[in-house]
Amino acid sequence: MRTIRHGGSVELEVRRSRFACTLARAADEAEATAFIAAHRRAHRDATHNCTAYVVGEHGEITKSSDDGEPAGTAGIPMLEVLVRRGLTGTAAVVTRYFGGVKLGAGGLVRAYGQAVSAALDAVGVVELRPVVTVTVGVDHALAGRFLGDLHARGHQPGDVRYGTGVQADVAVPVPELEAFEAWAAEVTAGRAWTRRGAPGHIEVPVP
Repeated sequence: MRTIRHGGSVELEVRRSRFACTLARAADEAEATAFIAAHRRAHRDATHNCTAYVVGEHGEITKSSDDGEPAGTAGIPMLEVLVRRGLTGTAAVVTRYFGGVKLGAGGLVRAYGQAVSAALDAVGVVELRPVVTVTVGVDHALAGRFLGDLHARGHQPGDVRYGTGVQADVAVPVPELEAFEAWAAEVTAGRAWTRRGAPGHIEVPVP
């Protein structure tokens, strides 16, 4: 799955109406609804604050609101953009200030969808790749070389601790776990130990 790199806002003008899309990350439905409620309070003078969000590990929770626009012309087009981009953990509000010219149903669908697309292009998208944090322990005599081998392999330890030995935490993509553990044993001639920790995600920018 994917999510936005960070929150942000973009404003478009369509036939004198202003459409300002604000995006935010949301870890769950509670965060999404809290963001939307706060945004609506801050922009209560707007003609409409239309919303959409996708949350859940697989983007299984979705919701949208037209906030007074004709049914199906705002929230659903916004949601379709989020879903089409394969996003989760993302909430969007498009704040409209009416400019005096009616756009019609088709015009509204295009305007709301374009506002979300423009905002996504501006803030960027990252891919969430599942990883497991693996703690690797070696003695001090091997630590320098082993840490160098880690970097050469493309792994950046998240934390390195020095005590009676040296322990390094490494985020390893799930499909590579067994290969990584075998590699750690090989390069240390069996003198390293490994322990799998909590699962998580790393974020890889999407071009």
